[in-house]
Amino acid sequence: MSQTVLLAEDDRAIRHALERALSLEGYQVTAVADGVEALAQAHRTPPDVLVLDVMMPGIDGLQVCRVLRAEGDRTPILMLTALVETADRIAGLDAGADDYVVKPFDVEEVFARLRALLRRTSSGNGALADVPKEPQITDRQIEAAGLRMDMQARRAWRGGRELELTRTEFELLELLVRNAGIVLDHSTIYDRIWGYDFGPGSKNLAVYVGYLRRKLDDPGAPALIHTVRGVGYVLRED
Repeated sequence: MSQTVLLAEDDRAIRHALERALSLEGYQVTAVADGVEALAQAHRTPPDVLVLDVMMPGIDGLQVCRVLRAEGDRTPILMLTALVETADRIAGLDAGADDYVVKPFDVEEVFARLRALLRRTSSGNGALADVPKEPQITDRQIEAAGLRMDMQARRAWRGGRELELTRTEFELLELLVRNAGIVLDHSTIYDRIWGYDFGPGSKNLAVYVGYLRRKLDDPGAPALIHTVRGVGYVLRED
């Protein structure tokens, strides 16, 4: 059965072009022109994935995302944004989006990101099952560097403080915790988390790592995620 996409984009030309491209790719697409319609349609017929433009009149994509997440809706959300500043992209992640594509975009990149989101949704934690485990890892919980993660409840803590993480942030932190002390290169992280390496020019991983650091770091406490220049990232408590 074809997977369903709810597309919200106020630019008619972009909406029609993307609707046609997604349909040709095999998706069942419902396309709407604003956030009000997007929320109504999401409530009426929940899709497998949402594609939301950030800048729309009335209720914008960020507000749609916040409403759905506040309702407990965990449907994957891909944001379309013409905003290129890191702070603007972080706003989308903070609203609960799982990923974003910057305009003008290559439709093949949209397809790749949608495949990755849908694969992660359908596979749960299975995509990371073959990652080597640390001695402190159990079937339900993993711990490293003062971090604790409950895999079934999808919750994480640093010390006694619970972390509010999006789906992608949780999976990125899980990968780092499972490989604590091991430097993971960019391509490995992209492959494990997104299922696709977007190349050396992509800032996607750096944005997520930066935002995860904000949520992890405590004043006066040691940093946990370290950059190994030219290689990747490692989780360790110095």
